[in-house]
Amino acid sequence: MKLYFELLKYPIFTMEHVNQFYGNIESARSAVKRLIKSGLVVKIRNNLYTCISGETDAPVASRYQIASAITPNSYLSHHSAIEYYGISDQTFYEVYVSSDTMFRDFEFDGYTFCHVCSKCNEGVETVKYSGGVRVTDRERAVIDSIKDLDKIAGLEEVIDNIQAVSVLREKRMLAYLECYDNQFLYQKVGFLLKSQQERIGLSNEFFQICRDRIGRSKRYLTKDYNEGKYDATWRIVVPEQMHYLKNEGVRHEL
Repeated sequence: MKLYFELLKYPIFTMEHVNQFYGNIESARSAVKRLIKSGLVVKIRNNLYTCISGETDAPVASRYQIASAITPNSYLSHHSAIEYYGISDQTFYEVYVSSDTMFRDFEFDGYTFCHVCSKCNEGVETVKYSGGVRVTDRERAVIDSIKDLDKIAGLEEVIDNIQAVSVLREKRMLAYLECYDNQFLYQKVGFLLKSQQERIGLSNEFFQICRDRIGRSKRYLTKDYNEGKYDATWRIVVPEQMHYLKNEGVRHEL
């Protein structure tokens, strides 16, 4: 039991943590096996463990802490970051985890932890007093969600998230766009954010930069729709009945 109370100090621990109390890896493994058999510890995945709380009978580690410990550089991203900040009022059972290090998707405690290849390492923050949670900032989360709307979030969810955020820091938005350096992303960001420019605090210069980077290609906003209305400003085809601006309960159509 003494080891259990020591391990409770860590939301997540590895065999290396346990070995600090033994100095012998085989003894450490045996101790962890005993704790698992007693129902005091649970294995999350290979060499990743958490204690079971005596008060709640649930894992001590949150899904956010787990996501941040899967690899040495893993962090919450996309709608999982938005959910962490409380911007979205939905509960998702997929946790999106960006990392330079590949890992296989896995399930734990009712959640599926999904790997996303990290192509930009800017805008990642370690949250103070969070037990090690690493997460993209709000601006990066919005950019990532728009970038991967066909792969992860879906158009409706992305729109809801944009409507839920408040002010976005323009310099950070531009930095992440520059990091990805993708013409289609400039098109999508410009189109989806333009109508909410005043509310989220983006300047005319921001949208001019986006327009300057879109090139001459014409694209569909999402692959889920192959018909729609063409927006000549952003050279993009959008769903005919798309609702993308909510203001005090009133929805406006394109």
